[in-house]
Amino acid sequence: MAALVVAHLILVVYHKHTQFPGPGRTERNVVGAPFMPVYLAKAGGFFFLVFGVIAVISAIATINPVWAYGPYRADQVSTGAQPDWYLGFAEGLVRIMPGWEIDVAGHTLVLGVLIPIVVFPLLLVLIGVYPFLESWITGDRREHHLLDRPRNRPVRTSIGTAWISVYLVLLAAGGNDIVATRFHLSINTVTWAARIALFVVPVVVFTVTRRVCLGLQLRDRELVLHGRETGVVKRLPHGEFVELHQPLSPAELHTLTQHEQPRPLAPGPARDANGVPNRTSRLLRLRIGLSRGLYGDGSQVAKPTAEEYREAHAPEEYRQAHAPEEYRQAHTAEDPREARPVSEPAPPDG
Repeated sequence: MAALVVAHLILVVYHKHTQFPGPGRTERNVVGAPFMPVYLAKAGGFFFLVFGVIAVISAIATINPVWAYGPYRADQVSTGAQPDWYLGFAEGLVRIMPGWEIDVAGHTLVLGVLIPIVVFPLLLVLIGVYPFLESWITGDRREHHLLDRPRNRPVRTSIGTAWISVYLVLLAAGGNDIVATRFHLSINTVTWAARIALFVVPVVVFTVTRRVCLGLQLRDRELVLHGRETGVVKRLPHGEFVELHQPLSPAELHTLTQHEQPRPLAPGPARDANGVPNRTSRLLRLRIGLSRGLYGDGSQVAKPTAEEYREAHAPEEYRQAHAPEEYRQAHTAEDPREARPVSEPAPPDG
């Protein structure tokens, strides 16, 4: 055990801890709280919370009251046994799969079991391989220790939530008999509902999650450019009512704008300098297509630039100095009611 603890500490020092972005935090450092008194206070508080919960449970709860059940009888055992959480969705795959069978070379293949056995590891491999797949698509081989906010990676977050929805649907399907019994439904109805939900729910979850992430990015953009709403309404001298906004602190601005926004891969020129058509392999075309899906148009909201931030928070003189010529002419022209002729009228002839 001591050797494992030492190996763990060595790996922690070598790989570093992940951390959320913030001022002073980079990919090559770890900004944490001191052991004394912050971490010690947290650990001590957690210890007393666990101790208190266990004490309350031991005082008021009865654990496994065998004397209330009476002697064991095999004919009175309930049939509500269900698989554990880590195998529940595998059980769900088997239960919702139709009982298909085919004959191959005189042998019967039970597809109702074979297909779930193949799909089950693929679902696990998908989550394990995805980080390497995204690294291959983007070509990013750098070492990363700063966490991405889920809203700043809409497609990645949507894929994760869609996978979780698949797991939950299959987990519920693994107990379709209990669901049918408790809710007084037909087990065939529950099974068909799970079959349909397995294909419909992940698509809906992916779409909704992606839209929510993009909406949160738009909200962050508005916060950076205009600040936080204060609820204070001010009346200007000419009668207009405006709401005052409080600018964000430098730490908040850093958190909302520090993330990178990769651009999708470009296919490159169709012809080289000699006019010879460039051949693009199918693998490269696949990378370009997946890259557009991850970081193309509609997959992320452009974060505010420094120029946009200065323009939004600069005084009126700065806006007029950097505004287009038409804008300056329109806002510096004299009132038409007070305008005077440019030149005097010409005297009449004669």
